[in-house]
Amino acid sequence: MSESTPIPPDPNPSEAIDLVGNNTSEQANASADRSAKTRQMLGMKGAASGETSIWKIRLQLMKPITWIPLIWGVVCGAASSGNYTWTLENVLKVAACMLLAGPLMTGYTQILNDYYDREIDAINEPYRPIPSGAIPLPQVIIQIWVLLIAGIGLAFVLDMWSGHEFPTITAIAIIGSFIAYIYSAPPLKLKQNGWLGSYALGASYITLPWSTGHALFGELNSTIVILTMFYSLAGLGIAIVNDFKSVEGDRQLGLNSLPVMFGITTAAWICVVTIDVFQGLIAAYLVSIHENLYAAILVLLIIPQITLQDMYFLRDPVKNDVKYQASAQPFLVLGMLVTGLALGHAGV
Repeated sequence: MSESTPIPPDPNPSEAIDLVGNNTSEQANASADRSAKTRQMLGMKGAASGETSIWKIRLQLMKPITWIPLIWGVVCGAASSGNYTWTLENVLKVAACMLLAGPLMTGYTQILNDYYDREIDAINEPYRPIPSGAIPLPQVIIQIWVLLIAGIGLAFVLDMWSGHEFPTITAIAIIGSFIAYIYSAPPLKLKQNGWLGSYALGASYITLPWSTGHALFGELNSTIVILTMFYSLAGLGIAIVNDFKSVEGDRQLGLNSLPVMFGITTAAWICVVTIDVFQGLIAAYLVSIHENLYAAILVLLIIPQITLQDMYFLRDPVKNDVKYQASAQPFLVLGMLVTGLALGHAGV
C-alpha cells in the first residue's frame, strides 16, 4: 500500500479563522441589507435609507404592507354578500375592487398621513422618504391627488359595472377619503386622540373595504354596516399596536396616542382585550343566528392570538410589535373571512 501524503500544518491558522469570520460577517451584513431594503419597499419599521429611484420611493410612500388587510376586507365582503360565484367577470370585479382598496385608497391614505406626520417621522422614522428628503413635497402632493382621483374614478366604474342605481361604492370611497383626511390633517387630526384615531383606523381597515366588497355583489344593508363597525372595535386594538413604534415622537409632539395617555403596559392590555373580546362577541352573534360551526371556528382562531399576545406583545410591545402582528394577524384576518362566510350562509 502506498503511504498517504502528509498534510502540512497551516502556518497561519489565525488568518484562516479571520477569513471565515469575515465571510460570515459579510454574509450577515448582506442579509441585513436585503432585509432593510425589503422593509423599505414595504413601508415597514427598520427600513434602509438612500433609495434613489423615484418610482421605488413613490411605492415606499404608499406602504404596500398596509394594503393587505384592506384587500382581505374586500374578500370578506364578497363572502358576506352570499352572491359571489367563480366566474371570470366576478374575478375581474374583485381584482378591480382590490386595486381600489389597496394601492389607490390605502396608498392615498398612507401618503397623506406621511405628509402631515413629517415632523414626527423625522424623530421616529427619519429614513422615510419625506423626512429624509428623498422626494420633494410638491411631488408628494401630486401623488396624493393622482391616487385620490383615480380611486374615486375606479369606484364609479365599479358602481356602473355592478348596475347600482345609487353609487354606493363611490360614496364609500368618498367617505373613506374624508376620514383619511381628518385622521391626519389639522385642525381635527383624529390621531391626536388615541380613542377616536384608533377607531377611525380600525373602521377604515374593516368596515370600509368589507362594505365595498359586499356592495359589489349584493345589497349593502344596515346590519352588515353595524356588524362590521362592531368588528372594527377589534380593529381598534390592531390600530393601537401601530402606535407603539412612534410613542417617543408622539410624546414629544403632544399627540395623545393610547401608549402616551396610559403608558406602555396599560395600553398593551387595552389593545389585547379589545382584540379578543370583540372577536368573541362576534362569535356569540354567530351562535345567535345559528351559525354554530362558523362560531366554533372563529373561537379556535382567537386562541392562538391570545397565546401570541402572551408570548410576544405583552412582554415587550415596543420591541415585539412587528413580530406580534406578523404572527397573530393571520388568525384575525382568517376569522374575518369565517365571519363573512357565516353571514353569507345565513343570508344576513
